Amino acid sequence: MKILLISPVKNPLVKKPRGIMMPQLALQLLEGLTPEEHEVTTIEEEIEKIDLDAECDLVGLSCMSSNAPRAYYLAGEFKKRGKTVVMGGVHPTILPDEALQHADSVVIGEAEGVWETLIDDFKHGRLKRKYHNPNPPLDRYVRIKPKKASKKRLFHVVPVMTTRGCPYNCEFCCVHDIYGRNIRHTPIENVVRYIEDSGSKKFMFLDDNIIGDPRYAKELFRAIKPLGIKWVGQASISFVRETEMMKLAVESGCTGLFFGLESVSKSQLQALRKSIKDIEGVEEAIRKVQDMGIHFHASMIFGFDTDNLDIFPETVDFLTRNRVSTASLNVLTPYPGTMTYRKLKKEGRIITENWRYYDHNTVVFRPANMTPLELEIGRIWAVSEFTKLSETMKRLVHNLSHPFLHVAINIASKKSINNEIINFPTIASEIYSDEWDAVRREKRFSIGKLRPMDLLPKKLKSQIII
Repeated sequence: MKILLISPVKNPLVKKPRGIMMPQLALQLLEGLTPEEHEVTTIEEEIEKIDLDAECDLVGLSCMSSNAPRAYYLAGEFKKRGKTVVMGGVHPTILPDEALQHADSVVIGEAEGVWETLIDDFKHGRLKRKYHNPNPPLDRYVRIKPKKASKKRLFHVVPVMTTRGCPYNCEFCCVHDIYGRNIRHTPIENVVRYIEDSGSKKFMFLDDNIIGDPRYAKELFRAIKPLGIKWVGQASISFVRETEMMKLAVESGCTGLFFGLESVSKSQLQALRKSIKDIEGVEEAIRKVQDMGIHFHASMIFGFDTDNLDIFPETVDFLTRNRVSTASLNVLTPYPGTMTYRKLKKEGRIITENWRYYDHNTVVFRPANMTPLELEIGRIWAVSEFTKLSETMKRLVHNLSHPFLHVAINIASKKSINNEIINFPTIASEIYSDEWDAVRREKRFSIGKLRPMDLLPKKLKSQIII
């Protein structure tokens, strides 16, 4: 039997810069779980083209919210051609009945424990509508075949995941709905074997928090130290409280970590129940990570109910002042299934449920202290300002531990925001039409102390003022 597994993009007409392409693991995991008697082809649309007329018996589509509309379109095209379509991933897990309007079957949650059953059921003509095995054990070793096309990504890192589950209850996150609240581990010997079998020396740990279980993390770092690899991952800022763990991480090959700082607003830090609740403590944590020679990548979110127009320059100033190498500057996104979504839905503040726009970059709700367009423009300004070549080079002299990482990610982020600027008028007219028409008609837009027009990059301003 021939199986075609696809990870679609949000928009096939817009290419993501290589420097910010994330390695994917879901399709390779499914391929590893598939009995060897079947022939499997995996397609990551981000780096490969999809052949709708490909010869196959079963099509599997994995998607998040932002690429769900594209996945639904592809499902329809394959079904027109007589193919059976199965869907899985974050979005179908949260909204399985919606996904079933487009697919023949849906995998809810994780694939372990159900994928082989699904294949056998399909083979014998008894495919079920839904498959779900909550919190499956991770003891089995699954060999992941290296994918040549992945080398099209700039850093050629191999993805690996060691833990699943999250005990926290962040209002804007649904990780615990996917993986459960209990942290489950892949046996360390399996992680070591996976790294050795891959033949690579560069890895990205996809764990939501690589230090979520400190005892396991320390054992893992000791085990991979002799392998001589380099790796990046994601951790909570409480990482800095464990001097031994920081030392072990560096010795094991850690070169960079993604930290969800989320906000520079003192009131919002308190509301988010962060382990470090004051700006001074966050700044000290940043210095500690940098002093260890670890590349610090900050993730910030704009659009909390405590945010006003001042949040944009304050955030850029904070990042610049603390010489943060690279950052992801996002807008609050009320993903379906989250407390944030339920709250905003109840309050009538959701302005679109076109999932294509649920992408961290596009405002899909009415903020409390600014308009949707102000939030959208504010983020565009913040990213543009932070990734200006002059600012990138100023911060480089303080981030010489990993200069290539610093320059490559900032340049890729700049390219990405330039693409957003080009597409901005179209998106604004679709989602914020009334407000956008007013801006174009009046050629000005001012509220309070800060004029959002002042936030606009010159390129975008020239498109607005007609």
